[in-house]
Amino acid sequence: MKELLTIVLITAFWAGTQDAMYAQKYSNEFLSIGVGARAHGMGTAVVAGQQDVYASAWNPAGLAGLSSDDGLEIGAMHAEWFGGVGNYDYLGFTLPLSGNNQRLGFSLIRFGIDNIPNTLSLYEADGTINFDNITEFSAADYAFIGTYARAYPKPNGALRLGGNVKVVRRTIGEFANSWGFGLDLGAQLEKKNWTFALLARDITTTFNAWSFSFSDQDKETLELTNNAVPINSVETTNPTIILAANRKFTLTDKINLTAELDLIATTDGERNTLISGDPVSLDPAFGLEGAYSDFIFVRAGVSQLQRIQDFDDIERLNSRPSLGLGLKVGQLNVDYAYTDLGDDDGRSTYSHIVSLRLGLKPQN
Repeated sequence: MKELLTIVLITAFWAGTQDAMYAQKYSNEFLSIGVGARAHGMGTAVVAGQQDVYASAWNPAGLAGLSSDDGLEIGAMHAEWFGGVGNYDYLGFTLPLSGNNQRLGFSLIRFGIDNIPNTLSLYEADGTINFDNITEFSAADYAFIGTYARAYPKPNGALRLGGNVKVVRRTIGEFANSWGFGLDLGAQLEKKNWTFALLARDITTTFNAWSFSFSDQDKETLELTNNAVPINSVETTNPTIILAANRKFTLTDKINLTAELDLIATTDGERNTLISGDPVSLDPAFGLEGAYSDFIFVRAGVSQLQRIQDFDDIERLNSRPSLGLGLKVGQLNVDYAYTDLGDDDGRSTYSHIVSLRLGLKPQN
């Protein structure tokens, strides 16, 4: 029974947090997944081009791409990851400040796996199995994000700057929970048809303080199954730096094309990315969006390029492709994305993402 789901889950969340101030690889990775079907349809390559309510999660500077005339904008998203095992939800809004070219944004993100069997009490004192003792719990990550952005108009373009203040809450049933705090800084420089961007995520390093709560019986079960009992500790998230370039093309009076390339540099150690190093690894993402009369949008992208070695020692390049569609009716945008998590062993890992964006312009 060593592979019981409960023990595996608890151990996976706890691994790497025993030593205080330890920079764990893939820490708070749920925030790197990103929000909005438009972004996922473009392979998450939107750090330079995202200029709506969803920009809070991609590049806070993008909020300033909305003018004060755009008024209040609301966004909502639901996604089912890993064939419906995990649920990823977002709700946010942005509104202009009284000063020109300034905006505030507030966002809530939740990524959770629900209805997980708790099998720590599966055995009775006499060693018999009692399935009536199985209960259920959820493992969920939450992020509360406050965003400020400001635009500085320039000839043939603009400079936009923005920042996030993040509060992170992570829970594993009644067994463990943590609070974390961090900052993001971003910039976008628009020049004619080009936009260049820089994002420094977790620029000050994000800290998660973990606390664990197990009964004496739970501790005994963990020890009997050769699992160490977690202790209170601090987990840190190292900065991630993203450079991006976006180019818009006008093909006809009604058809436009947008292309973007993002280069993601993580600093938490060697990762299985296209360019892998220690402590910095580089991972590119590329996306395309075609628009017809600012009404119908078709998108495609690729990201998470990884080198995989087969059993016959042949190395190949694996990736995560994505497709997306969008429809704009008045001030309502409805977007859909279909993406593969990159698992090519025949299992169903495709994910469906649906998001809405509604603008409420002030009355003149």
